[in-house]
Amino acid sequence: MKPFESFLAPQLNEYLIYRQSLGYTLMPTRAYLLIFDRYLKQTQADWTSFEPTFFLEMTARLTMDSRSINHIVSSLRVFFRFLVRRNYLEENPVRDIPPLKENTIVPFIFSPEQVDQFLGVICTKIRKTKGRFPKDFALYLSLLLLARCGMRISEPLRLLLNHYRPDDVTISIERTKFKKDRLIPVPKAVSTEIDNYLSVRQALRPDDDNPYLLADSGKNPLSNYQVRYVFHNTLKDMGLNQPRRVIGNVNFCQPTPHSLRHSFAVNTLLKIKQRGESAQNALPVLAAYLGHSDYKHTSVYLRVADATSRKQLVDFALWQKRKR
Repeated sequence: MKPFESFLAPQLNEYLIYRQSLGYTLMPTRAYLLIFDRYLKQTQADWTSFEPTFFLEMTARLTMDSRSINHIVSSLRVFFRFLVRRNYLEENPVRDIPPLKENTIVPFIFSPEQVDQFLGVICTKIRKTKGRFPKDFALYLSLLLLARCGMRISEPLRLLLNHYRPDDVTISIERTKFKKDRLIPVPKAVSTEIDNYLSVRQALRPDDDNPYLLADSGKNPLSNYQVRYVFHNTLKDMGLNQPRRVIGNVNFCQPTPHSLRHSFAVNTLLKIKQRGESAQNALPVLAAYLGHSDYKHTSVYLRVADATSRKQLVDFALWQKRKR
C-alpha cells in the first residue's frame, strides 16, 4: 500500500485509523487523500499554506474531471474538521470552498443481448485443465453475479461459503458500501451455476479449505484485479472496449465492471415498464435488492433508458460537435 509522503503524513494516517475505528472502509477516502498528499509534496506546502486560496488553486491545477475534484474536496473538508477537533488547526480552511460545476454523467449500459453475449464469451475462455478450471469458473461466476444480481465488484469477492444458501436459493451479503446487510434471492440459472462450480471444486480439490465462495489459491479470495482483467479482455473480444468520451458538458463513461450493475438495474426497470407496470413503484424493492441506503439513489436509473438511447445520445452529441 502506497504510503503518505508529505509533511502531513502522520496526521493523514491518524485520521484513517480513526475512521477505521468507527467502522468506515479506507477506500475511496485513502485514494483521495493520497492525491492531496502528492500535491502537498509537489508544492512543498507546510502548515502555513492552509489558506482557502491554496485549495482554490489546487482545484484549478488538478488534471481530472470536476466530479473527482469535488470528491477530493469533500473528503478534505471532513479531514480538516478532524484536524480542528484534534487542535492541529483553529479553523477549517476547506469549509467554504465551493464545488465545481460537474458534467452530466451518462454511464455505459449493456443491452440484455450484450450481457448474454458477454457472459457467453467468458464461458468460452474457461480452461478445462484441472489446475485452471476452478479458478476460471470462479472468475466467470464473479461477473455473472454482477450481471444477474446487480452486485458491486467487491461483494462477490467477499462472499464466504456459508453466505450461499442452496436450500432457499439466497445469498447473504454482509457490510456493504452503506454498512448494510442484505439477503437476496438468486435467479435459478445463477444458483445452478454456483452449484455446478461447488461440485467441480469439491471433486478437483477434495482437500480445499478455502473459506471463500469464489476461491483463488490457498485461502485467498479472487482479487479485484483478476476480475477486471477478465472483464476488459472480454470487452476487447466483443469490440466494446471503447474509451470515455467527453462531449460538451457530458461524460459518456467507458464500460467498467460496475456497468454490469448499472445495466442490471436499468434493464430490470425496462422489463417492468414493458409489462405495463410502474417502474417508479418498483424502486423501493430494487433499492433493497441493490443495497442502496435510500431508494432515491436507485431513481437515477430511471434517467437512463437503455443501451440504444445511450448510443443515440452519443451520436447526437458528436453531430452537434461537428456542426459547430
